[in-house]
Parts: sequence; structure tokens; C-alpha cells
Amino acid sequence: MRKVLLLISISVFFLNSCQPTSAQIQIEPAFPNLSFEQPVDIQYAKDGSNRLFIVSQPGTIYVIENNQTTSNKKVFLDIREKVLFGGEQGLLGLAFHPNFKNNGYFYLNYTANNPRRSVISRFKVSSNSEAADKSSELILLTVDQPYSNHNGGQISFGPDGFLYFSLGDGGSGGDPQNYSQNLKSLLGKIARIDVNSPSGNLHYSIPSDNPFKGNTNNLSEEIYAWGLRNVWRFSFDKQNRLWAADVGQNAWEEINLIEKGKNYGWRIMEGNHCFNPQTNCNTTNLTMPIWEYGHNQQGGYSITGGHVYEGLNAKELLGKYVYGDYVTGNIWALDYKNGTAVNSLIAPSSHNISTFGVDQNNELYFANYSTGRLYKFKGTPSTKVGMNSLPKDFQLDQNFPNPFNPTTTIQYVIPNVKTAHLPRQDRAWTGETSLHYVTLKIYDILGREVVTLIDELLESGTYQAKFSNTTSQLNSGVYFYRLAYGNSYQVKKMILSK
Repeated sequence: MRKVLLLISISVFFLNSCQPTSAQIQIEPAFPNLSFEQPVDIQYAKDGSNRLFIVSQPGTIYVIENNQTTSNKKVFLDIREKVLFGGEQGLLGLAFHPNFKNNGYFYLNYTANNPRRSVISRFKVSSNSEAADKSSELILLTVDQPYSNHNGGQISFGPDGFLYFSLGDGGSGGDPQNYSQNLKSLLGKIARIDVNSPSGNLHYSIPSDNPFKGNTNNLSEEIYAWGLRNVWRFSFDKQNRLWAADVGQNAWEEINLIEKGKNYGWRIMEGNHCFNPQTNCNTTNLTMPIWEYGHNQQGGYSITGGHVYEGLNAKELLGKYVYGDYVTGNIWALDYKNGTAVNSLIAPSSHNISTFGVDQNNELYFANYSTGRLYKFKGTPSTKVGMNSLPKDFQLDQNFPNPFNPTTTIQYVIPNVKTAHLPRQDRAWTGETSLHYVTLKIYDILGREVVTLIDELLESGTYQAKFSNTTSQLNSGVYFYRLAYGNSYQVKKMILSK
């Protein structure tokens, strides 16, 4: 590694097997100068802007710059007059279309009144990228809510490009109408629709492999999975696994890995335990949770689902599912491999943890519902951001942000395959190795090398490198970065704008 013209800070750490502890992981304010009213969702737009969008349950979405010193929050959308707010009702979820940068579409999951119902709808950003067009709402579907609780509320695009959303079992206690097991109802389900292909009178279509697509028994074709009580936050990881935290009744909280067409047991089961009936329940064709915890101070009373951590600020958490409890404030990291779960307490806290979210750098945040403040995690820094589900070919991503000033991030992937010896002038390799000789260099528009960021042997994995113009020796303009791996290379363009 060498420094040329630019101040470069590059360090590479490899994933280790140590379990996170409160001594290793610190929780710190993400934006000390900001707070929000009853925050329930944290999202980013995948448009390279590095902005964060904070959903306020009464019916407002705020947009902020992802800068720890920021003190400015702008109203992106205010639909309080549309939203039925109170208890578990309100504006509950936000999802940006994968092509938001070009089409400006985003989707909401909220509760409305007269009649009380959950609404899944689409909005569009206005000509001002900092504000939505309030008049652009297109309602995709509504689902009547018989009670004021258990609205679910998550909404998210999956890696397949389809829109997923969760609805609770309709409320009250114990699912008195047994909605979660009723396949003619969307209550107590995770649903999946295709918003890119309207069909007939619908503003969406049913994916061809949905479990009940084309059935003749009036079963809800939107259903993806069922038997869920009140999923409060689900997320996808880099292995395309769908993690869902299901809030329990009066004894057990649970985490499920959701798969298409599976029944997760409610109200027959609460976690791994019979609920209705209380004994000798029939578990045939039911899928059990991968983890549960009991109602006590060591566990909690209301689970808040999180994300598998893939950021750079805390390598102790890499690849682990980070989640918490709204009541006790406990925050855990669940390491799940080969069917075995190891759960570790990151930290006890006094936070009412209402939601987790990630930014475009995969850093993880959570919100305190009571104080309205956002927090993030800090541990041992790393530039290696994951090892799971690596492609067979190496790849070089577009830098972000782009244009940039003064700093940008370049992410790249070294494939998860053994390779024949890779020549290097000062080394001789024979046989096969899981190490790969990699260079990452920056060039100006005339093809002159500006700096070498990477020049070493690396294991398979996903990495990030920081490119910083803090010395201000480069002029504004177009630059190129080139990743070389073995006998192949990729080149991409980036723009420095002072």
C-alpha cells in the first residue's frame, strides 16, 4: 500500500468468529442534533444520494443528509390527514422502488379510517427531489382491519424485484377469528405482488410462483407465507434470506426465516409452544422459528426485527442478525449457520427500540420511539463487508456517492472460488490458492496513474475502499478506477466535483 497525492485510509480485516459483547460494541447517537416524532422506519432510496428517510408514525416522512453533524430535517411527505394514528395504527412502512432514481416511485403501508383498513399505495417524488408529490397517490390494495392492533406494517422490495408487505392477524388477542390460518384473508400473512406489471383492474399482478396463484378456491393469491401473528419488521440479507420478527402473545417472541408457501404456526403455536389448543397441538406441516425468547427481563416482551449486519463499523457483527426488544431495550446478534443459532447480547439498554434500518453503506441504525432519536453501532472497523453468496466472477461496483467531494467509496467483490496461481512480479505461486492478487488504481482522464489503493493478495469476500481528496491536490473532473484480478480487469468512471 502506498500514498500518492491523496490521503488514503485503507485497512483490511478478515471476518473472525468471536461473539460480540457490550465491551466490543458501542452504541452512539447517529444524529445528535435531530429527533423525530414516534419514528417507526428508517430507509434509504438506493439512488446514490446517501440520504436517509425517517418515517414518523402519525403520518410524516422526513429526509436528512447522512451526516452526523446535520441539524436539518426536511418534510418529504406529510399525509397525516390520511392516516389513522393511535396505538399500533399509523404510517408504518416505506419502500423505495429499485428503480427509484429514474421513476421516482415509493410505496407505503399505513392505516386509514372509515372503514379501518391497511392501505398499500404508491407515491411519486416531485420535481424537487427533496419532496414527494402528495397528489400522486395510487392505491394498490386495502385490507379491512377488525381491531386497532396488529397492523403489521413492513413493506419492502425483495431481491426478485417484487413488493413484499406484512399484515398482522387483525388484532384483539389470540386471533379470535383465526385469520392467520385463513387462506382467504391477507391478515396474519406476508404478501408478495408484482408492481411492475398491472393486470386487469389491478395496479399489480400476482407473481407466477406465488403459492396460490390461479387457485379456484378463492384463496388469496397475494399470500407468500402465513401463520404469523404480527410481524414487526422483516428484512432480506445478501443470501436473499427473508428474516421476520413475529411479536408473541403472552409468553414467547420469535424469529423466522420466511420461505414461500410455508405456514409458521400461529395461532396453533406461539414460538415452539402450543397455544390453541394449549396441549397436544398438531404441528404437521408447520415451520418452527429459528429462535425464540421468553417474556422476562433477560429476554423481553415485544420483539423488533432488524437486519443481518454487512457494514464496516463493527466487524464483530458481520453476518449476524441484529435485533432488539421494544420493552426491555435488549439488543442481540444472532449468528445462524447450518441450522444452528448462537445468540449473543450486544448490550442492555433503556431504549424503546421501534425499528432498525440501514444506509447505502450497509451501516445499521435503530430508533428510540420515546425520544425520537437514532443510534448506530461502533466496533472494530473493517473494509471487508461480507462473505456469503459471492458471485463466481469478480465485480466492481459504481462508486458512491458519485459525483463526490471529498470522499467516495468503491466496493468490489473477490469471487468465492479457488484459483490457479496468480503471477506477481515479486512472488512465485504454484498450485491452487484461495488468495487472489488484486490491484485497484485511480487514473486521470489522460490515463496517468493517480494512486494505488490496493496492491496485495486478498481472500474471497466483499470489500470497500475509501478514496479521499482531503489534500485538495486534484482538480474537479473525470477520473477512472481500475480493478485488476488475475488476467482480467474492470474499469469505471467517477467524477470529482469541488
